[in-house]
Amino acid sequence: MLQVPFIRENKEDVIKRLAIRNIDATQMIDDVISIDEDRRQTQTLLDNVLAESNSLSKKIGDLYKSGKAAEANVLKEKTIQLKENSKNLTERLNDIVEALNQLLYKIPNVPHPSVPSGSTEDDNEEIYREGNIPVLHSEAIPHWELAKKYDIIDFDLGNKITGAGFPVYKGKGAKLQRALIAYFLDKNTEAGYTEYQLPLLVNEASGFGTGQLPDKEGQMYHVTEDNLYLIPTAEVPGTNIFRDVILDESQLPIGITGYTPCFRREAGSYGAHVRGLNRLHQFDKVEILRVEHPDRSYQALDEMVNHVKDILKELKLPYRILRLCGGDIGFTSALTFDFEVFSTAQDRWLEISSVSNFETFQANRLKLRFKNNEGKNELAHTLNGSSLALPRVLAGILENYQTKDGILIPDVLIPYTGFKIIN
Repeated sequence: MLQVPFIRENKEDVIKRLAIRNIDATQMIDDVISIDEDRRQTQTLLDNVLAESNSLSKKIGDLYKSGKAAEANVLKEKTIQLKENSKNLTERLNDIVEALNQLLYKIPNVPHPSVPSGSTEDDNEEIYREGNIPVLHSEAIPHWELAKKYDIIDFDLGNKITGAGFPVYKGKGAKLQRALIAYFLDKNTEAGYTEYQLPLLVNEASGFGTGQLPDKEGQMYHVTEDNLYLIPTAEVPGTNIFRDVILDESQLPIGITGYTPCFRREAGSYGAHVRGLNRLHQFDKVEILRVEHPDRSYQALDEMVNHVKDILKELKLPYRILRLCGGDIGFTSALTFDFEVFSTAQDRWLEISSVSNFETFQANRLKLRFKNNEGKNELAHTLNGSSLALPRVLAGILENYQTKDGILIPDVLIPYTGFKIIN
């Protein structure tokens, strides 16, 4: 959530930067400033009433002590009216603050100056590419056919048990999935991230804290009776560890990692681009999160990008990095880099990671602060990244490592799988 003082002091710049998202935010920003002015005036009135009431209470006490009960009683009548005024002003102030917050919840984060203009994913900027695209044999097939051929993932069985988008991993497919999770966690903990096992359900406050609510409410599975939400990513419970927390500057930076299943009610569509593992309602993901000092959060973002690059190098998968344009960047993000693996069998790029800096946007919602060296509370910066999302990484391995004799296992995963080939 954007900070109101920041909006007031940088009105034109905020409107200009939000235009990179293809949003004309002029009216919303004007409304924020107008409502905040009303809030400030109401707060001043309330403060004056409370100050007068406190002053009169002291006088009343002094009059009673001096034996001037009649004068004290006259003032007591006035305090009754002041209390009524205070109650009315408090209710009015609460309504104004709620209206202000509801408006602020609708305004996305302002993009970093480096975010390119654009409307769709086609306008994203490729900034890096590495790895050789393998030349497959003439009978190479996409992963959903490989899964059936080697009986390692059963999409029909998942559909029977639950519905489309809930695959069942079997045999070596399940072991390969488990190997990837363990490998990702080991890489992350070796890099200094502390491993957490996190809840798969979160409350409404957690959803608002990281910005999934109200922006992505329709994409989250909702347990209505308990008003809980199945997590769309470990980012939500992981970042909410720090909700309403004041850290000491010496505690920064903080890095955590966690594996969770993730759940997303994505709109249904058809075609090869969503077949098999390309788009799921339930999938596994290992996440990395950072809480950083504002002065070094972009250095931390570069470190996270390099960390994911190292993992993909070890897996020997061809990949590229995109800087997302204004029309494709997430609601809460100031700057996002997407990683995509090339699927040779599908002849297309598959997104497998997003690494983002949210600056103070989430921290403001979370009330996540740290006490700086001057003893003042300051909003921290939060970052997160997939390290990595499993379905499309697995699809890339199955497709790019296939041979006529079976599917080879990347060397780095063999100690985790215990086998070298799926055949």
